[in-house]
Amino acid sequence: MISTYMKRYTYKSMTALTAAALLATVAITPASAQEPSIDAEASILVDMESGVLLYEDNIDEQLPVASMSKMMTEYLVNRAIEAGELSWDQELTVTDEVALLSQDRTLSNVFLRTDTTYTVEEMYEAMAIYSANGSTIALAEAVAGSEAAFVDLMNETAEELGLTNTHFVNSTGLNNSSMQGFHPEGTDENAENEMSARDTATLAYHVITEYPEILETANIPSLPFREGTNDYVEMTNWNWMLPGHLFEYEGVDGLKTGSTSRAGSAFTGTVEQDGTRLLSVVMRTEDNSARFQQTKVLYDYGFDTYETAEIVEEGQQDPEMLTIEVPSGRDQEVAIATASNIVVPVSSGDEENFNVEFTIAADVLNEDGTLDAPVEAGTTVGYATISYAGEEDVEYLNEKLENQNRVPVVTQQDVERSNWFVLSMRGIGDFFSGLWGRTTDMIGGWFS
Repeated sequence: MISTYMKRYTYKSMTALTAAALLATVAITPASAQEPSIDAEASILVDMESGVLLYEDNIDEQLPVASMSKMMTEYLVNRAIEAGELSWDQELTVTDEVALLSQDRTLSNVFLRTDTTYTVEEMYEAMAIYSANGSTIALAEAVAGSEAAFVDLMNETAEELGLTNTHFVNSTGLNNSSMQGFHPEGTDENAENEMSARDTATLAYHVITEYPEILETANIPSLPFREGTNDYVEMTNWNWMLPGHLFEYEGVDGLKTGSTSRAGSAFTGTVEQDGTRLLSVVMRTEDNSARFQQTKVLYDYGFDTYETAEIVEEGQQDPEMLTIEVPSGRDQEVAIATASNIVVPVSSGDEENFNVEFTIAADVLNEDGTLDAPVEAGTTVGYATISYAGEEDVEYLNEKLENQNRVPVVTQQDVERSNWFVLSMRGIGDFFSGLWGRTTDMIGGWFS
């Protein structure tokens, strides 16, 4: 149960007590902003810090996702390495089937042989930079024993991450019909991985936030594979928005392209400028160039429309409730303030539409609205929540991120419990204080 103890007030009335230490952000799309027109069947732009949608179009339709589904393979490989089940320098051999598929030059591939070994890192770089399909299957087999078992793991993980409009049939994103009859057991020969734009962005969000080092590989514009051998190939990154490429865009450092006849040309991208990171997905664009041109439109919109404003600062207090009483403590009150701050991207002049409300959790307090000692510093006693008074509702990438528009209100110091003697004296003092109050009331009544 939450009781409101503090008033609502606007951005102008806020005061800062300390510098910010923990950042939580919320982005609101102002009604006055002119949204772009994106030429794609589905598209989404997300503020990474908050998970709030800055732009969306048809984001929940399940569509073929092509090689963007390799992000799940990247995620699971990194998770296996984190768990100690794989290591970057671990040597892998490939099966005859993987070697044969890797020689298909109509697909993105590096040439693999059965008579040599490859490190997990080599295979991973080939997958992340060059979208090499044979390398991807080899990694899937290393993680789960077979690609079929890996597909089961992909779908289980999708459910775990809340991807409700997603279904995987292989590790690569190829249509199964392109796999020369070697598609995973139990999947249809013409099936293809499918995801919604929201699910694709959610997967990318987890990839970036849980394993940010993934971007250190994804942002490599070009890298040699097996240099100095007959199998050498210069792996040019399919992300043409990276430095030195045709559609170079400042701050782009990931993440994954995709293209099949059913999926069309798609791209999941991420960009960071001046501490602000955006995440985008475009699906079924006209061609390989269009996926980057449309992504540029999204990024320009995001950076040109919004600037950050600190709506709640760490240590902020409401003047109407600076402290909570602690009758049994050595100090008989404790200061309360926000544990972190809230920063929002806003358009010019839109700050006035933001409000802050402080609430105290009634079940934390005694019946008389006090706290019992001892009290530890940092104890959560309520929340500061921001709201937006504009016409547009706020939509988040997923439900889990919706709580980021509020921050805890916590006690600012320890309060030790007073000893029995002090508490006894306080009790006696309260008794005589009450007695004196009743006596003066009686005297006042006699002479009234």
